[in-house]
This record gives sequence, structure tokens and C-alpha cells, in this order.
Amino acid sequence: MIRELLSRWPVIKQIQTGADGTGPESWSERTRHLVPKNHGAEVARSICPYCGVGCGQLIFHKDNKLVSIEGDPESPISRGRLCPKGSATYQLHTHEGRLKKVKYRRPYGTRWEEVDLDTAMQMIADRVWDTRERTFVEKNDKGEPVMHTAAMAHLGGATLDNEENYLIKKLFAGGLGMSCISNQARI
Repeated sequence: MIRELLSRWPVIKQIQTGADGTGPESWSERTRHLVPKNHGAEVARSICPYCGVGCGQLIFHKDNKLVSIEGDPESPISRGRLCPKGSATYQLHTHEGRLKKVKYRRPYGTRWEEVDLDTAMQMIADRVWDTRERTFVEKNDKGEPVMHTAAMAHLGGATLDNEENYLIKKLFAGGLGMSCISNQARI
């Protein structure tokens, strides 16, 4: 009985086989059958949403559920590494405290209320258009055409690429006449 017990002990197996203790000699019955948490999951490539570096991420999903988010070793930017914020992207999406409804606080209100997404989008569109209509300047003091409004601005996020920023510029400058447009594009 003691001999059988000792024969299962990893150190004894290591001595008997001459192995280095990192292979099958160190496995238990439980660890022998372990598989990675993303085993059998599909993978999609993405970019970390936090800053302008553009670190690559692998998004593992299975049965329409997020399994894990890890650094992409094939990314020329990050080579599989993520900073602490990038490493926490999984929690960003799965944390139980994550807000999943649009919150709105009315002017002079003291509490937040939930509104559906269509209502919130319509409120934003109405306010943008109203601001444009009230503040749009066709000509300056010299009578020269300027066709803009300085009452609104747009600041793009760090993970927007050049093509997305080009379209944003066309919409906000060309379509709405905004003159205050900037972005943090670095990718």
C-alpha cells in the first residue's frame, strides 16, 4: 500500500523517469484531463478598446457566450501582450454591475431613469439638429460664406481608424457644418 502510494507521488515518478517535473510525471488524475477554458470556442480577432495603441485581442466565444479575451500573439503591435486594462476587457463585458440600459437624468432632475435605446437616439438626434438650426452661420461679418456651427464639437475615440475618422469628418463637417472636430486616432 505504501509502495503504491509512493509510486503516485510526483517526486518519486520524477526520480524514476529522470524527467524534469513539468510533464506527465507531475500530473494528477484531475490535471491529466484538464482542458483550456477556451477549448472548443470560436475565435474572432479584435482591438483593445481602451487607448490608441491598438493592441490585438483574441475574442473566444462559444454557444453565443463570451468565454475569454486574450492578447493576440500575431499582433505586430502587442505580440500577445495586454496591459492591465486590456487584460480586464472580459470583465468589462461580463461584470454583473455593467449597465445595459440607457440612463437619462432630466434637466434639474435628481434621479436617473431608464429609457429605451430608440428614444435615447431620437433625443440625441433632435438636440443635434436643434443646435445646428439655432447656431448655423452661413456668412461671416464680411459676407464671406463660412457654412458652419461652433456650438457643437466631436471628439473621436482612440480606437477609431483613419477610415472611420474620414467618414465622421464627412458627416459632422460636411453634413452638419461642425468646425470643431478632432480624434485620437493612432492606429
